[in-house]
Amino acid sequence: MREFPVDARGELTVGGLPLTRLAERVGRTPFYAYDRSRVCARVARVRAAIGPEVRLHYAIKANPFPPLVALLARETDGFDVASGGEMALALDCGIAPERIAFAGPGKRDEELRQALAAEITITLESERELPRVLAHAESLGIAPHLALRLNPDFELKRAGMKMGGGAKPFGIDLERAPALLESLQAAGLALEGLHLYAGSQILDAETLVAVQRASFDRLVRLAERLPAPPRWLNLGGGFGIPYFPGEQPLALEPVGENLRALAAELHRLLPATELVIELGRYLVGEAGLYVCRVLDKKRSRDTTFLVVDGGLHQHLAASGNFGQVIRKNYPVAIGNKMHLPASERVTVVGPLCTPLDILAQEVLLPPAEPGDLFVVYQSGAYGASASPRAFLSHPDVTETLV
Repeated sequence: MREFPVDARGELTVGGLPLTRLAERVGRTPFYAYDRSRVCARVARVRAAIGPEVRLHYAIKANPFPPLVALLARETDGFDVASGGEMALALDCGIAPERIAFAGPGKRDEELRQALAAEITITLESERELPRVLAHAESLGIAPHLALRLNPDFELKRAGMKMGGGAKPFGIDLERAPALLESLQAAGLALEGLHLYAGSQILDAETLVAVQRASFDRLVRLAERLPAPPRWLNLGGGFGIPYFPGEQPLALEPVGENLRALAAELHRLLPATELVIELGRYLVGEAGLYVCRVLDKKRSRDTTFLVVDGGLHQHLAASGNFGQVIRKNYPVAIGNKMHLPASERVTVVGPLCTPLDILAQEVLLPPAEPGDLFVVYQSGAYGASASPRAFLSHPDVTETLV
């Protein structure tokens, strides 16, 4: 988790730069810093595990910072987008339209027309979506590129967030898919791909292997019913990263071994069809830090508070207000005092006038003073873009790729 190097002076370094110098280069705090070498190393590790026959896509929703997206445009095989804004960003970064798939349970008409005009694949998620797409395609005189997202007939038990199984707004229930396929065939349309995403933030390799196999079997059965083989089968992602005490990193090797076996099986069954996985947080989450400056240190009754210039308005997840049932602390540090022992128990709060603005509660840190730099690890995914940054009208957060 804490793999960022520390220099001889006891400062955390990002991209080879000491944290205090990086803060001066950025120009102000708070800021997010993303280490490009760590992102590239993670991509390389994933590719080594899954082999050359599995295509690796990036889910922009995890972190849409444009320089980071441009980096991943060179490092991955395609992008999954979930809005017109993400679509435009992917195109602006030079991603070829055939490498982009547009998913999401609620697509506006202008987004559908945008995707059609760009010749991006639209992933259908309801029966009503098909006639809308066809009407827009006819008005534009453009043949649509279509895929189908399925809601599986199983539900994960050990996922941080369940995206499929049971009643879900995502995708078309597996048992309803044959009727939609008949509608597609009646319209003379072929599918580019089939997509199934059962859950996210999975840390147990055995669980991930099982869900990949279950997803693969269902997608292949459906693909074999098509008049022409799809270009790809997307198994989703779900690779988790550890955030909290007691969590262990995902064992990537058995997951990669399983994906290599599935790719070989797919080549035998459907030689023209590629296997795809889409990863977001697993590629970027551990490569990012959120850096704040200590503004004040105060004592209230029996608690010592560090008041910093960042908070839930910029890092909602670290405050515990982004889906946590019980609040837990992200790993944190005093980035310019890494050489000192963690000898003081403190609660770190932001500048907002709400008791929810907590970044770390009752944690042991080196003694900190105003001016020191407080760091939240595991901040490369679902950080700035997933936070209410206009709340209380504080200055916006800065982001940098180092």
